[in-house]
Amino acid sequence: MTTKLILLSAGVIASSASFAQTLQDAIAKSENERYQAAAADFRALIAKEANKGDNYFYYGENFFKKGDLDSANMYYKKGAELNATYPLNYVGIGKVLWYKGNSADAKTNFFKAATLGANKNTEVMRKTAEAYINADNKSLDEAITLLNAAIKIEPKNAETYLLMGDALLEKNPTEGGPAIKQYDKFSELNPKSPKGILRAGKLYQRGRNYQLALDLYKKAEGIDPTYAPAYREKAELYHLAGQKANAVESYKKYLELNNSDEARERYAGFLVNNKQYTEAISEVEGLQKNGNTSMYLDRYLGYSYAELPGKVDTAAYRKGLNAISKFFDKSAATPNFKYLATDYKYKGLLLAKLGKDSLGIIEMEKAIAQDPKMTNDVLREVAKAYLKSKKYAKAIETYEKIMGGDPKNLSGQDYFEMGRAYYFGPKDFVKSDTCFSKVTQSIPTFATAYFWRGKANVQQDLKNEKWLAKPHYEKALTLVKPEERAGSKANVVEACEYLGYYYLTVKDNAKAKEYFTIIKDLDPTNKKQIEFFKSPAGK
Repeated sequence: MTTKLILLSAGVIASSASFAQTLQDAIAKSENERYQAAAADFRALIAKEANKGDNYFYYGENFFKKGDLDSANMYYKKGAELNATYPLNYVGIGKVLWYKGNSADAKTNFFKAATLGANKNTEVMRKTAEAYINADNKSLDEAITLLNAAIKIEPKNAETYLLMGDALLEKNPTEGGPAIKQYDKFSELNPKSPKGILRAGKLYQRGRNYQLALDLYKKAEGIDPTYAPAYREKAELYHLAGQKANAVESYKKYLELNNSDEARERYAGFLVNNKQYTEAISEVEGLQKNGNTSMYLDRYLGYSYAELPGKVDTAAYRKGLNAISKFFDKSAATPNFKYLATDYKYKGLLLAKLGKDSLGIIEMEKAIAQDPKMTNDVLREVAKAYLKSKKYAKAIETYEKIMGGDPKNLSGQDYFEMGRAYYFGPKDFVKSDTCFSKVTQSIPTFATAYFWRGKANVQQDLKNEKWLAKPHYEKALTLVKPEERAGSKANVVEACEYLGYYYLTVKDNAKAKEYFTIIKDLDPTNKKQIEFFKSPAGK
């Protein structure tokens, strides 16, 4: 198994005329995220010139860019074995070690590469700096030192300025000016490349200046309409702006330029992020049908089945649980695999939806432990699982955790669920009514909350001494249009029985008849309305 990483596009050699055009073409395809097409070119190059170290290094880079560190390492090592004096493969080996946290051995390989390059090989400097910039365990000062050295040796190599911009931005994320200056220098030296403009767009997007970012992405497309990453970044921007249709349109343009399995896998992940779960399922299942066994597809499938909108049958949840379980099985074979909190969240949700509430809660608690920022969102799902398994006291306890002493932390939906928990569990009907009153305050037109206030007040006044439920049932019925009554049949019938009985008690038979007529229209077999219309009052 491999480790997936989100990497910035790595630079290509811009000034080394010693590379054959076919190698440059292969590198360009890799930069354009056309990894499968690039791989075919690299294999052809290796078949033609089996002992050239650069063929192996850039083939390894092709794997590295898409997150397959193990395959990348295999080609770096093969290149070093066949051409021991070519320095870049040692940088590659060092990069993999650095990403995996073995900094001592990584630096040994970086030193060997620098020595073989007589400390003058600027590509060695750039590739080493790239590792220091993009890995989780960054070493930005070392990266900047290397890039400054590269600039002194080769001041007109645009790629160095691109990486310098990345390093400066990582070093001071709140100050984008120095990075923009470097990206502009790249574009000045290499005006036919959209990469500097794209980097600047990503910087502005990061700062939430979406319009300027969009303008720059469009400018990048204008420079090179075949540069696929510009369309992907634009799709992500539209997604952040909530423009789903534009986001999908841009991603489809990306797929026109790069219709590979890897690209479609990224598209599936994008659809999940875009909350287009039905479309994501279709995309994933199509890829799997064609033989793609990536564990990330199983992740996307599990997430999507858990989030399908509307009423979903248990067969869909079983498919989701099966997919997320496969994801965990496959990822367990990957050393040091980094799980997301959402992995545990969705496994827990699917277990809970299939009635395995206790197991589901255990998984969701793992999600909270890993990412405390999502505590309240996951706790809400835990509370729902407790309600479903009729552990009402636990559900109330969970909502109180969300509240954390501040009633404003609970939403109207939270109060509604907590009101039901008090109603069915401890049978504290005063607290139940208080919860439902909170709902009506935040959502005054939510008829169901008034019906539940009626239920809670019936229980507080079982002998109808004060008719506490009357105003709540009356308000609920005013919010349900006649044509909507069938959709709330049980609640409407219950309220009308109560109000009909009230008006019989106060001897307002005409008003009582109104309510029993509503019941009769909804349920001709209802015994109470039948008895009423047989009685003198009903006649």
